[in-house]
Amino acid sequence: MQPGLERAADETFRVDVKGQEVAVYSFGSGDEVILCLNGGPGLPCDYLRDSHSVLADHGYRVVIHDQLGTGQSDRPNDKNLWTIARYVEEVEIVRSTLDLGNVHLLGQSWGTWLGLEYLLNFPNYVKTFICANGTAEVPLHLKDLERLRSSLGHETVSMMTRHEAEGTTDHPEYEAAITILNYRHVCRLQEWPAALQRSMAGINTDIYTTMYGPNEFSGDSGNLRDWDRRADLHRVLQPTLVLCGYYDELGPISAGRLMRGLPNAELKIFPNSSHMPFFEEPEEYWAVVTGFLNKHRGIEPVKFN
Repeated sequence: MQPGLERAADETFRVDVKGQEVAVYSFGSGDEVILCLNGGPGLPCDYLRDSHSVLADHGYRVVIHDQLGTGQSDRPNDKNLWTIARYVEEVEIVRSTLDLGNVHLLGQSWGTWLGLEYLLNFPNYVKTFICANGTAEVPLHLKDLERLRSSLGHETVSMMTRHEAEGTTDHPEYEAAITILNYRHVCRLQEWPAALQRSMAGINTDIYTTMYGPNEFSGDSGNLRDWDRRADLHRVLQPTLVLCGYYDELGPISAGRLMRGLPNAELKIFPNSSHMPFFEEPEEYWAVVTGFLNKHRGIEPVKFN
């Protein structure tokens, strides 16, 4: 199978999460489980599911779910549900309900924030952590976004700031600026893969704006804006692979600081990628990821009191 092509799950499940159901997709039948957490927040998992299900061809079982409010999962209309703490609880319910045991955890983008939070709350169930295109500190990420926006020039940044203040971020000139930034720092392919287009088209904007902000490059108004776990990184003892694209919106500065804060981490920066190296540089990406996983195949999880 070519990564990025839609692949039917070998098994699908509906898991009850405190009265709401989430859709879970499972690929492969290996004894080693990779539990994947996609980005967003508020995106259906299509883009990460269709790309990373290829790991089932390497002897792993790959499990991923549409987070509550997205994709084929229930879509309650309750802003109180859109918190990182509730999503952490959701991940643990999925893992325990499906009896996945100890897992290799792979988070991408917002999924790395969720993954770190899960690790700090449920460390005994994680063997390794792949932290793809993420950060441990949203305030630093917001500074990165200011730098990326500034590359558009003072006049364009002023226009964007005005539309954000007036609540008119659906204006064509504002959307044009965001489109440029997306093609520079989210996915640098001229034509985005179908799975990525499906996820972007299916976003639950209520979740996204509540937790993050109006768009990918204006994330200072959601309830995640002050999320910062730098002080706790020393507690993550699992082998960790930090991945980043050179042009990533969550760039090398964030990735490097994250890696240096972790006791047992290695870093790979993909020189021709932004936020989606599994689509932008797939051959190199899969070599790095499978190499890391195979090196730790059969590892016992670190035990915490």
